[in-house]
Amino acid sequence: MELVEKMLGGSLRALSRLITLVEEESPAIPEIMKAIYPHLGKAYSIGVTGPPGAGKSTLVDKLAAAARRRDLSVGIIAADPTSPFSGGAVLGDRIRMQQHYLDPEVFIRSMASRGSRGGLPVATRNVMKLLDAFGKEIIFVETVGVGQTELDVMETVDTTIVALVPEAGDTIQTMKAGLMEIADIFVVNKADRPGASKLVAELQAMLTLSPRTNQWQPPILATQALRDIGIEELYEATERHRSYLTTSGELTRRRQQQRKEEFLQAVEQRLRKRLWRLMKESARLMALWEEVEQGSIDPYSAVEIMENEAITQGWLPR
Repeated sequence: MELVEKMLGGSLRALSRLITLVEEESPAIPEIMKAIYPHLGKAYSIGVTGPPGAGKSTLVDKLAAAARRRDLSVGIIAADPTSPFSGGAVLGDRIRMQQHYLDPEVFIRSMASRGSRGGLPVATRNVMKLLDAFGKEIIFVETVGVGQTELDVMETVDTTIVALVPEAGDTIQTMKAGLMEIADIFVVNKADRPGASKLVAELQAMLTLSPRTNQWQPPILATQALRDIGIEELYEATERHRSYLTTSGELTRRRQQQRKEEFLQAVEQRLRKRLWRLMKESARLMALWEEVEQGSIDPYSAVEIMENEAITQGWLPR
C-alpha cells in the first residue's frame, strides 16, 4: 500500500492521512493494519486518565518534555470532547502543548471522543499502531476525562497514570473500585492546593485495603505540573513500572491479552457489519427490526427468530 510505504519512509503527511482514514473508519483499515503489522512492538505506551480538571493535558505536556530530554521520539494522542458543530475534536489539548510544535520528534494528534463511553476514541488502538510503526518510542494517551468509566485505558496502554486533584477527595470513595483496577501510578496534581496531603493519605489507605494481584505497588506522587514540580519523579516512576513489567513477564502477558481483545473486537465488528447487510436484504428481518424498535417483541425473542431465519437461509450452520 503506497500510503503505508510513504509513512514507513518517514512521511508525516502520509502518517496524518492514515490516521484520518482510521478515524473515519475507512474500509481500507484492515489492509493498513496488515501492512504495518511487521513493524509493531517497539513503542511503549503511557495513559493519563482521571476526572476533568485534573490537569491531564499539562501532565502529558511535561512528561513528553521529560521523554525528549532522554532523546526519545514521542507520539501524543489526546482525546478531546467532540465539537457539537463539526463532530471533530475541539483541539484544546493542542493549544496546551504548544511548546512541542517545532519539535520534529513530537507528533500530536487530537482525536474526537465521538461519544465513546470509555474516555478513549474507538480508533485509539489503531492510531497507536500507526505511531509505533512510524518509529515513535513513547506514546502518551490522554483520555477525555469522563470519570469512572475508563477501564478501556488499562486495556489499551502499558502504564496507566491516574491523575487527581485535592478537590477530588470527596469523590474518591465512589471511584475507588475503578481506580484500584486502573492505576499503575497515582498522581495528586496541583498539590499546592489545600487538601493535597489528605488526598495522598486517603489513597494510601485505599491501597492498603485493596491488595493487588501482582507485586507492583502503585506509587502516589504529588506534582505541580504547571511549575514542573514532581515531573521528573513521575517520569522515573513510569520507567520503574516499565522495568517491573518487563522483568516480571507482565508486559508480555498484558500485550497478549490486548491482542486477544483486539481479535475478538475485530470478529464482532466484522460479523456485525455482515449481519446488518444480510438484514437489509431480508424483508422478514427488517420487519423484525421494526418490531423490536416499536417494542412489540422483546429483543431476546427477536434474536431467536433471527437465528432460526439465518439457519433456514443457510447463513449459519445448524
